[in-house]
Amino acid sequence: MAAVKDASHLYEVERRARHAERPGFRISELQISPTQKVPWHYHTNVADTFYVLDGRIRVFLQEPKEDVRLGPGETYTARAGRPHLVVNDGSVSATFLVLQGLGEYDYVPLTRQGGAAPA
Repeated sequence: MAAVKDASHLYEVERRARHAERPGFRISELQISPTQKVPWHYHTNVADTFYVLDGRIRVFLQEPKEDVRLGPGETYTARAGRPHLVVNDGSVSATFLVLQGLGEYDYVPLTRQGGAAPA
């Protein structure tokens, strides 16, 4: 699948909001239920920095394989080009910010990923 400039139609979340957007940088807020996820993808030019507001999330990464669990107030950055998947790591909704930059945003979905995490 080719890179897209807006991935909101590719996966469902409980709520999404854009708090800031400037050339080369944006801040989005996502709320996901215990059964929702942000599917495997990467960004060609921008890093994703996750900051958890409420609940818990789990970020699975490739190149190298890594499994990161985050709770309220915790952050983690996935560098540009590094495939990652985000899932809710609890039994209630999780809300988190995604800071993306610096660079031109794209979303490159991955159709297969080596079994390191839920598909």
